[in-house]
Amino acid sequence: MHAKRSFSQCGEDIIIRYIFDVLKIPHPTYLDIGAHHPTYLNNTFIFYDQGSKGVNIEPDPDLFDEFLHQRERDTNLNIGVGDRDEEIPFFVMSTPTLNTFSESEAKLAVSQNRVKIRNVLPIRIRPVNAILEEYFPQKPPDFVSLDVEAFDIKILRSFDFKRWRPKVFCAETITYSEKNDGVKVEEIEVIMKAKGYIAYADTHINTIFIDREIQGGSPSVKSLS
Repeated sequence: MHAKRSFSQCGEDIIIRYIFDVLKIPHPTYLDIGAHHPTYLNNTFIFYDQGSKGVNIEPDPDLFDEFLHQRERDTNLNIGVGDRDEEIPFFVMSTPTLNTFSESEAKLAVSQNRVKIRNVLPIRIRPVNAILEEYFPQKPPDFVSLDVEAFDIKILRSFDFKRWRPKVFCAETITYSEKNDGVKVEEIEVIMKAKGYIAYADTHINTIFIDREIQGGSPSVKSLS
């Protein structure tokens, strides 16, 4: 019996690894937005570990330093991503997975869960298309991992899918709750469906989307979608 090690929260990276195996892409490129930690709860480390490289974006300065030491082959950016270029407050929470650029989300997390706002830092955010233009000028990343509290919809709405069409997206699609009663963010799937993507798999916390166009040449992917 051969076990497969996952670094994601719910085995998302194993599912995505399978998709790229079917597509015969051994070393997919990636854009990890809200990367959090180089290995822990990380959707792209499995690919880095197998020889791939990409771009990691993490606005928390303390978390970002770990990428400089553990993901040296990647391009690592200590910024945020949004729909414009500006410097805005970044709320560092006592539970780092809840860090956010949204003041309302930070206050909601405090009111509903046992967390605190540990710090507020001025951090630059850049439009997602500007980042793609700079770091993926010739072809899109094969995979985009998106985990940014309250900014994911802004990013997806502004994403230029006509120019850049990643084969696979993984997006957090449920609101956080310590009581396990988080609500599914249906608008994300609505946006992705309108842009020509289908929900390939759902782990309750995250949804994996694949470009509908890749189904035509991949019967194995089609059979599981």
